[in-house]
Amino acid sequence: MTWHLQPDEEPDAEPTSFAMMCVVCGENSGADQDWEDPQKWVLGHCGRNPSHLTYREIVTRPWRTWMASP
Repeated sequence: MTWHLQPDEEPDAEPTSFAMMCVVCGENSGADQDWEDPQKWVLGHCGRNPSHLTYREIVTRPWRTWMASP
């Protein structure tokens, strides 16, 4: 038997989510299934904190394993 790994696209898989984190202070946008809200958070955060120019994207994607006969 051989194990395989792939993104979980089953109907009951948890959704992929996106978040942004400020590398300068560690604050983050919180996770969202849509990219738009984390992006808006970054723009607002850097507007309030002009020296905070570096951000990290955090993507949470579900994965699954499955076994196949050789």
